[in-house]
Amino acid sequence: MKIFGLRLKNIILIILGSAVFSFGIVHFNIQNELGEGGFTGITLLLLYLFNWDPAIMNIVLNIPVLFIGWRILGRTTFLYSLIGIVAVSVFIALSQRFMITIDLSDDLTLASLFAGVFIGVGLGIIFRYGGTTGGVDIIARLINKYLGWSMGRAMFVFDALVIFVSAITYLEHVRGMYTLVAVFVGAKVIDFIQEGAYAARGTTIISEKSEEISQKVMQEMDRGVTVLDGRGSFSGSKRDVLYCVIAKNEIVRLKTIIEQIDPHAFVAVSHVHDVMGEGFTLDENKNPIE
Repeated sequence: MKIFGLRLKNIILIILGSAVFSFGIVHFNIQNELGEGGFTGITLLLLYLFNWDPAIMNIVLNIPVLFIGWRILGRTTFLYSLIGIVAVSVFIALSQRFMITIDLSDDLTLASLFAGVFIGVGLGIIFRYGGTTGGVDIIARLINKYLGWSMGRAMFVFDALVIFVSAITYLEHVRGMYTLVAVFVGAKVIDFIQEGAYAARGTTIISEKSEEISQKVMQEMDRGVTVLDGRGSFSGSKRDVLYCVIAKNEIVRLKTIIEQIDPHAFVAVSHVHDVMGEGFTLDENKNPIE
């Protein structure tokens, strides 16, 4: 289902991610006087120095960046980003109004870890479904698109700059270091969710009985198999190379099939962090799997 050309599922998940992100900012960063990177870190800087509402400043700071997003990222990303920015401001305001006291002032390690996890999960969901929360998020998407940096890596660089400014203005050195821990954890969680918590397996199979193996895999596992032309470097002999992507819970079944047909087959299994296509994101009729 689509609304104004946007997928309803994406809108709902971007809003959900915004809620998780905002909860972490208010209940772990603000309550424990930790900083943050990016534009969020700037809003916290303005909160601690001038008591300016971060919910309002989040929108104010993102207006010029949104124009950049509109020009470079296109209409769909712009609209998803607008939803993310507004949702974050709304949930920050709600979280401040209905704040739950989580006193971790005596355990800043736990506070920084939870801050990183909540922020990472929230942003990871937003990014995965096409949105941003504005600011550095949009800049990180541009760097990811044109320079190939991961979202987490790009954000960490910008975050470090903002944290440095925060450290020389209001953050005491201990909280500054814990803030770096939170940002680092958040960056790793973002990459994990971006790449997909679901990890498939890519298998490369070299066997003298490749035809039998491929037929049985297709019949019993209902998985496609690609046959590649290969040649042994030492022997010079030509041999078929099979490549098959399967779900991680299917690896034992595949190995069993291979061992039954050719116990001497060479099998290499690799992690596949994201998969698109029939059997994974498309059904047998080439329609998207919701």
